[in-house]
Amino acid sequence: MSQVVVYSSDYCPYCMRAKALLEKKSVAFEEIKVDGKPQVRAEMTKKAGRTSVPQIWIGDKHVGGCDDLFALERAGKLDALLLV
Repeated sequence: MSQVVVYSSDYCPYCMRAKALLEKKSVAFEEIKVDGKPQVRAEMTKKAGRTSVPQIWIGDKHVGGCDDLFALERAGKLDALLLV
């Protein structure tokens, strides 16, 4: 199973939705919180090219945010990414 990394913030409803989907699918993930950590947010922004959270990686692939994760799920492509 691919390693999943989620950059998130405590009070972000999109972060909560994305993490809930992963938990529902029994996917273990590493959560990196950006709250009060400008250097961590800057690292995320440099890697993702986006400043918003969540930002999600599955293995080496940057999936994007919550809407992107749910789009993969609706398209039936998320499980295949997770199994690589």
